[in-house]
Amino acid sequence: MLVLGIESSCDETGVAVYDTARGLLAHALHSQVDLHQCYGGVVPELASRDHIRRIVPLYREVLARAGVAASAIDAIGYTAGPGLAGALLVGTAFAEALALALGRPACPIHHLEGHLLSPLLADPAPRFPFVALLVSGGHSQIMSVTGVGRYTLLGETVDDAAGEAFDKTAKLLGLPYPGGPQLARLAQSGRPGRVRLPRPMLHSGDLDFSFSGLKTAVLTQVGRGLDGTAAADLAAEFQEAVVDVLVAKACAALKQTRLRELVVAGGVGANQRLRERLDAACARMGARAYYPPLELCTDNGAMIAFACALRMQAGQQIEARSEGFRVFPRWPLGELAPPG
Repeated sequence: MLVLGIESSCDETGVAVYDTARGLLAHALHSQVDLHQCYGGVVPELASRDHIRRIVPLYREVLARAGVAASAIDAIGYTAGPGLAGALLVGTAFAEALALALGRPACPIHHLEGHLLSPLLADPAPRFPFVALLVSGGHSQIMSVTGVGRYTLLGETVDDAAGEAFDKTAKLLGLPYPGGPQLARLAQSGRPGRVRLPRPMLHSGDLDFSFSGLKTAVLTQVGRGLDGTAAADLAAEFQEAVVDVLVAKACAALKQTRLRELVVAGGVGANQRLRERLDAACARMGARAYYPPLELCTDNGAMIAFACALRMQAGQQIEARSEGFRVFPRWPLGELAPPG
């Protein structure tokens, strides 16, 4: 079965073709970093317009690279939420129109489900059941995953997500957009511990997160003045504080569920310090951590095509509404049937 995947939830346009027999055949991604950089963040209207410009050329490019004709596509998966409403509408309209023209089914896919399942594209891949740590830009969640579509929320952020905290802290340090990767690079030249930052909710006794107070602690330090070395040390300490909390909560979830496989997905999952610490912690517990390939940590069409293929194989396709398609800017992962 050939599945086309469309991703347009925020500031990256992604298209991919996945074959259930041969794996990922091709994928292409356009990032809008340059477009939004001068604004210091994503401008929703500009994001939507850029998706319109990019989606058809990317679709043609991916089909050519995969060596398949449009008529060979068996199904189309697209991100229906959560995300920016206008951006979601671009991908949704394109996918539903193409599905209608080809006479193929279109399947709305949850953006976070795409991230959650993306490590299964790696080699080796995890097996169900497992614990999932989802750390994308606006989400920090821990899930128990027993199969496709069977997700139980164990903990989540009560305010800023880890990715948001990285981006906002980077802005406080005067780093350019996108801030998270810039902060991680700066942290490599710093020494954690020279400035002590809090580890919010580290000993809360549950699996929830909170990172807004950590950002405020950074603001206090910045207000005292920073030179180049101090900024690097503060970045390193901030990164270590976030990693301390994420690792502790992930390990607590493994103990609570008595599972031995941890899946880490989302943009923050590309952070090398987080990967190092999780690998070491899991090894001590007799567990193992799995990650998607680095190129699939950010938003991409491959994870959407793959999630669509798994859902259709499991007979769990989420049908679009008979009266037309909709998007769901807010869509809890535990409510995978689109809200009525």
